[in-house]
Amino acid sequence: MKIFSLPVLTAITLAVFFPLNSGAQAIPGTHPAYLHALDDLRDARAHLARKSGDFQVKWDEHVAIKEIDAAIGEIKRASIDDGKNLADHPPIDARLDYRGRLHRALELLHKAHKDVKQEEDNDFARGLQHRSLLHIDAAIKFTEQGIVSVEAQ
Repeated sequence: MKIFSLPVLTAITLAVFFPLNSGAQAIPGTHPAYLHALDDLRDARAHLARKSGDFQVKWDEHVAIKEIDAAIGEIKRASIDDGKNLADHPPIDARLDYRGRLHRALELLHKAHKDVKQEEDNDFARGLQHRSLLHIDAAIKFTEQGIVSVEAQ
């Protein structure tokens, strides 16, 4: 039995590792919509977390935040994790009052819903996608309730 020469062994090694490496780099690119949704969900969460002391609301934004956190968790369970934590979001526009932040959060939640709703061909990810959408829809519902509550004052 002849031992492989160094050039042959190098070629085999490159053939094995480069396809694996390039495939690993392509994984995040296969679901850019989920990555956009994660950014939007974090941003929406930040807008909701900054409650103004000016309003005595009957609505509890923590319920919407809990749903956003659950949606983020579902997306991350689908192995689509950008490695960012919940505090990693664009700065909130300081000119927005509480009403404005609620409306901006609602806009971001709708964007995240649209991104997550894109066609999914992986059966496992489809279930996670469905659960993510349920949480996003619940966060939308609670945020809309908050807007109604604040605008009723």
